[in-house]
Amino acid sequence: MSKYSLKETSNKTAVRKADPDAVEVATLAPRSGGFFSFRYSYTEFSSQGGRTRVKAKQARLEDGKLSTEAFEGEIDGNAYDEVMRDAQQQVLGQTAWLLRSLSWLLPPVRGTWSDRE
Repeated sequence: MSKYSLKETSNKTAVRKADPDAVEVATLAPRSGGFFSFRYSYTEFSSQGGRTRVKAKQARLEDGKLSTEAFEGEIDGNAYDEVMRDAQQQVLGQTAWLLRSLSWLLPPVRGTWSDRE
């Protein structure tokens, strides 16, 4: 919220100090564009010579307008290790969740391995 707001009085517009505790309600403009929209994003991390290279691309089709963004950059080499560790943890977590949800399909356990000796 800005420090000042406009106040309309008859045919004149006056500037007054805005109330810092006031709540500003955002309204969405009606969509006049097409009925179809999509978003696409692609991010690539690679490690070369102790440096992490990042490439990213984004494309959007909203309100009949296609916009694209792309960038490349280099960051510290430790960032690659952190990103890969996080990605592996997410994959392992999702795999564990999937296997737990399917565990009811397995036959029941009749005892422990030590009981079979």
